[in-house]
Amino acid sequence: MKLFRHTLLALAATAAALLSQGCSLVDENLSDCETDYMINYELRLITNMTTELKTQLETELSTDVDVASAAALKKYLKNIFTDFAHDVDLSFYDVAEDSVRLHHEAHIMDANQSSYTLYIPVHKYMHTAVANVVENDLVTLQEDDHCHTAVLHQEIADSIGTHKTGLFTARLPMDVLEGIDQTFDVSLYMANCATAIVVDTLGSGIRDLKVHMTGFATDFNVCDSTYRFKFSSIVKTDKLDISTPGGMCFASVNYPSRDTRPTRSIFETTDPFISENAANSLWQIRAYATLVDGTVTETKLGVTKPLRAGQLKVFKVKALNNGAVQPEDPDIAVSVEIDWQAGQQHEIEL
Repeated sequence: MKLFRHTLLALAATAAALLSQGCSLVDENLSDCETDYMINYELRLITNMTTELKTQLETELSTDVDVASAAALKKYLKNIFTDFAHDVDLSFYDVAEDSVRLHHEAHIMDANQSSYTLYIPVHKYMHTAVANVVENDLVTLQEDDHCHTAVLHQEIADSIGTHKTGLFTARLPMDVLEGIDQTFDVSLYMANCATAIVVDTLGSGIRDLKVHMTGFATDFNVCDSTYRFKFSSIVKTDKLDISTPGGMCFASVNYPSRDTRPTRSIFETTDPFISENAANSLWQIRAYATLVDGTVTETKLGVTKPLRAGQLKVFKVKALNNGAVQPEDPDIAVSVEIDWQAGQQHEIEL
């Protein structure tokens, strides 16, 4: 009896000694050893907005329409091109096998920089962060149980509105070590962009104008920072109130275009006027002008230069008396159909 009691005491003492030496002696893969570490998040806004507005609208020869449009665009984009995050979603994935998510947190950040102390097991992780998704309206974070499938997915529909927030994302390998104070710095970069169309309507006699766009990405792969082009939605721009006669301004916030021309490009049309370089377009602006007699003129502007993340692109066009819009940029392909009717469109495959 005494021998049995002494044996139990010896076992208890041995276990206590092992525990006091650290969890690495209890669990060789450290998967159960949790530790505190600090992670600092900062939004990094890289945009050409100021330069683009000065180049296109704020020159010495600017018209009243240009000046009013620049002011309206600054107001419209102030919550888009900003390094301020409302919400942030944090995921920590295994780097082996199927990259399953091991830890997940969501915070209201309401700042351009914030720090969090996390308590998670010692492990090697691939960390991703996504900001400003909650109030975007069109984009949601989906399939994020695994790192390689996590995507910022845009609503699929024939026509959609514009993004309501500037989206920011980051990814960073993290090796969380036992018994070491660690600090990780994570920079989040913008994933969407914006366009604007300023229209000089003096002398045109148009009664109404609508501007749509197409040719942009539909999804953003969070893990490798690439875009998917699954569906070609029509993006309906917002008409801005510039309170200035003789002009209009339209704007949109959306995903980027393709960065290079696709290898397969098809161009089929019976339009009465068509630019030769239309087949090289990466994305498209479509203007629908209603004249005083009720007829509609459609103008397709094929843009041959890519629209990239964090970028603002401003186009200036002149509305003609037949309803067509003529761009100032000579590199833009133009297609015009007078007396356009819905259902008569001939698509350019982008």
